[in-house]
Amino acid sequence: MSIAIIAVIFLVVLLVIALAIAAFAIGGFNKLVTLRNRYKNAYAQIDVQLKRRYDLIPNLVETAKGYIKHERETLENVTKARNVAYAASQAAAANPGDSGAMKNLASAETGLAGTLSRLMMVSEAYPDLKANQNMMQLTEELTSTENKISFARQAYNDSVMAYNTDREVFPSNIIAGAFNFGPAELFVIEKPEEKEAPKVSFS
Repeated sequence: MSIAIIAVIFLVVLLVIALAIAAFAIGGFNKLVTLRNRYKNAYAQIDVQLKRRYDLIPNLVETAKGYIKHERETLENVTKARNVAYAASQAAAANPGDSGAMKNLASAETGLAGTLSRLMMVSEAYPDLKANQNMMQLTEELTSTENKISFARQAYNDSVMAYNTDREVFPSNIIAGAFNFGPAELFVIEKPEEKEAPKVSFS
């Protein structure tokens, strides 16, 4: 076998190896992009529901204000917590992959859930407020929205888990490291009781 033929065979083998590596890299890169887009889309579903709730809360506070004038601090706390959560949600929506933004959102949402729960507990002492048609409709909408947020959060966390797992396992971790695919943050509320929607029922 001549040197020329050996050289051609060697070059063909090198080309096949290079193509295999390129195919692996492209496939791994595309999979990570797909998984990243999936969790970002899942967060967009949370964002829609969060905005819906943020829009409901001022109406809820305004309706309650006419009945529980002596609970001004409670109403102010709800408004403040709503504003903090709204700002945190905007930061998270800008980049759901930012772990700091997601942690801030989880913390802000925990605070908002707590103040809403306190408002509902205070409202229990005011029968006229409980019987108010507008208040009943708002609390029903709020409860429905809370449930939708819970489902959307679970879908988001499932997508984040799939992405994080793929970027950590071999050989995908090589591609993730080479192209700076950072870890995504789960949207988790630490205490079990805080995972429940605020009690907003007047039944």
